[in-house]
Order: sequence, then C-alpha cells, then structure tokens
Amino acid sequence: MITPETRARVRGWVVPIALAFGKVGLTPNALTLIGFGIAIIAALVAAAQLWVLAGILVVFGGVFDLFDGALARATNTTSRLGAFMDSVFDRWGEGVVYVGIAVGCLAGGFPVGAILTTAALMSAFMVSYARAKSESEGFTPGKGMANVGLAPREIRIVILTVALILTGAMGGVDEQARSLSWTAGRPALGIGLGLITVLATITVIQRILHVIAQSKKEQA
Repeated sequence: MITPETRARVRGWVVPIALAFGKVGLTPNALTLIGFGIAIIAALVAAAQLWVLAGILVVFGGVFDLFDGALARATNTTSRLGAFMDSVFDRWGEGVVYVGIAVGCLAGGFPVGAILTTAALMSAFMVSYARAKSESEGFTPGKGMANVGLAPREIRIVILTVALILTGAMGGVDEQARSLSWTAGRPALGIGLGLITVLATITVIQRILHVIAQSKKEQA
C-alpha cells in the first residue's frame, strides 16, 4: 500500500523540521524518547476514554517518529545504537498505546473491545517480529521487508487513528444509561481493531512466504 517512492518523498518533507529540532539541541535519540513519551500520553488518554484526543496523539506520534531517523541521516549521525533505540521504542510505544485502549474498553464496560485490542496488538507485533527475525537471518536486508505486506506500521497507525476518532465522535464505548445496547462508538472501534488484526495477520503470512521464496532462490 505504501511504495518505497512514497516513503522517500515523505522523508524528504520532514527533513527541514528534523533539522530545526537539531538546531535547538535535540539529538536523534532524544527525539526517539520524546516520541515514546507521546505514545505514553496517548495510552493514558485512551485509558481515560478520551478517544478523539487519543487518535490525534496516535497520528501525531506516528509523524513525530519520522524525525529521529531524518535528523540522523541529514546530520550523518546514523548508528547501530540509534537504529536499535528507534526500533525498540517504536515497538514499545505501539504496545503501550494498545494497553491504554484495552484499559479504556474495560473501563467502559466493553470487554469485547479489550479482546480485539489484544488480538490487534499480537498481530501488529508479529509483523515487526517477522521483519526483525528475517533480517537477523540474512533475508531481505536493509528496508526491503518494510515494503512487504498489506499493513506495515504506517497503515496500522492510519486505521487506528480513524477508529479512535470515530469512536469518540460517535459517543464512546460506555453503555447508555438503562440500556444494554452498544453505543455507536463500539462498532467503530471494534471494526478498526478487527481490521488491524486481519490485515496484520495477512502481512505476517506475506512476509513468511517472502522469506520462504528467498530461501528457495538461495538453495537453487
């Protein structure tokens, strides 16, 4: 869904902003930690069932995550440590956000939402793990694996953002007083989380098949 050309174009757009952060003394690793802080805030906001604000923070954090790598490349300060920090805190931040959503669902009396959140979290982590493990074994070096599959991190962020904002705009997940029916926000969140689960699972399968195909080529 997102081509390498699109990724390169977006990276070009964020370079001036990243350099501006550098001019005020922020390092790429500092930007990585700030991005993680945004994820923590988004999780706390989701746990408080402030769904629209949570969605805004999720997409803001996703955009902010571009700045650390852009600054490192623009200032020629890329390092293995920086790449490690970026990857670890990205995954950690993503996980924290899903935990916040699950807490918000439970607080709103929507256990099905918490289950779907757990499923989405598991599938999302498997997407990242499939890439990390394939690269550690020498398959699809560089950024190649990022281009394999329907739901890389950028797509998941977009789906989650839309789902959270719609959830808040449509009344949240709390049951209406004296009513056992779902509020309008529950289907919005459930569909979004279900979509992430399905697309991420398909992505994992696509990446597995991609590695199998590479392995067969090496053995030919």
